[in-house]
Amino acid sequence: MQITPYLFFSGNCEEAIAFYHQAIDAHLAFKMTWGDMPPDRAHHGCDSAGPLPAEKIMHAQLRIGDSELLMCDSPDTAPVMAGSAISLSTVDLAEGKRWFDNLAVGGTITRPWEETFWASGFGMLTDRFGIAWMVSVVKPQGR
Repeated sequence: MQITPYLFFSGNCEEAIAFYHQAIDAHLAFKMTWGDMPPDRAHHGCDSAGPLPAEKIMHAQLRIGDSELLMCDSPDTAPVMAGSAISLSTVDLAEGKRWFDNLAVGGTITRPWEETFWASGFGMLTDRFGIAWMVSVVKPQGR
């Protein structure tokens, strides 16, 4: 079993894909636009999809390490992310700090980057798209 976050954007999903590629080395595995959909959307379970410009993202899959992140442009207003965050972790202090700094560009830091009793580096932020992130560096055992 695998749990995969699915993020909804208000028309700027393509921008988010490019941002996450640059910020955390996410790789685009799949992308389909609303224009790529078959004409008979109801037959494919997409009858509730409102009209969006053909170039907007209907579904995309990003690969981040061994994980994936799914995303799309929502036909409705994208829901506000509340009560959750996407957590990234690494054993490389420089990599974790780079991810944190890159994701923070244009966003809001909610917990500054620092060493904690459980992590060599840890910080929390909300990126410029309104997505909450926690970035941590696994502390070596015995420290």
